[in-house]
Amino acid sequence: MNSNLAIKLYVMRKTGIIKSNAHFWNDFSEEKVENLEIDLTFYKNELADKNFNLICVFDDEFPKFDFKIKDSEKPFLFAYRGDINLLSQINNNAAVVGVLNPTKDIENREQKIVEKLVKNNLNIVSGLARGCDTIAHRTCLACGGKTIAILPTTFDNIYPKENAKLIDEITKNGGLVITEYVYEPQKKYERIRRFIERDRLQAMISKAVVLIASFRYGQGDSGSRHAMQKAKEYGKKRFVMFNHQTDFDMAIFGLNQDLIDEDDVMILTEKSIKEILN
Repeated sequence: MNSNLAIKLYVMRKTGIIKSNAHFWNDFSEEKVENLEIDLTFYKNELADKNFNLICVFDDEFPKFDFKIKDSEKPFLFAYRGDINLLSQINNNAAVVGVLNPTKDIENREQKIVEKLVKNNLNIVSGLARGCDTIAHRTCLACGGKTIAILPTTFDNIYPKENAKLIDEITKNGGLVITEYVYEPQKKYERIRRFIERDRLQAMISKAVVLIASFRYGQGDSGSRHAMQKAKEYGKKRFVMFNHQTDFDMAIFGLNQDLIDEDDVMILTEKSIKEILN
């Protein structure tokens, strides 16, 4: 059941009354939103035909973030399908990110990592993109775990389209799919920006971010760079998959190799996986 406040925020975001996250946090309180006179009849009927629910910051189930987030990055409304309670289980969530075109060896190594995390009762967070994201979600499901997918699109326009069926699998198996977006982007720049905004949510709702593989910036870089950077800003644990004997100087591990030099980044091993679990 969608609260009236959540529906109001849905209308305000969709119609441009709320222009951005920062605009909401700077200008709108619960009392102000509640006192706004908005006829919700049409939108309640519209939502009845949609295959998603809404949750907003004024709802009790909305996650409470115990770290500093800029107003421009702080979410206030999600459309979702599945078990919304997973959103608040930050200490049980681990994000797994990586390239769109992993090699078979990378895929096999990622599967072993995800299997280990799931067997230790962690939920797997990723972005439903091709490649490492899809591998993370599917491996989690195959192991009987719960996975959270964060969309850079509306539910009406899933990207990539071939993963629409994966959304059904995630929700049918006790997982969660969320998005901040309730209207289509008006410009190409806005569409691209949403992919970057999605990346910060992976770090925000997880206790740790695991980088499987990624090129350096400017060399075919994926959104993994943004997720890892936000994890650092939010004070989350950061891990990279890297084998000095096999991965050194391989372009597809360029970002991994660079991050190893940062003090808070750990190479993923049997020992460091225990750091995620703790």
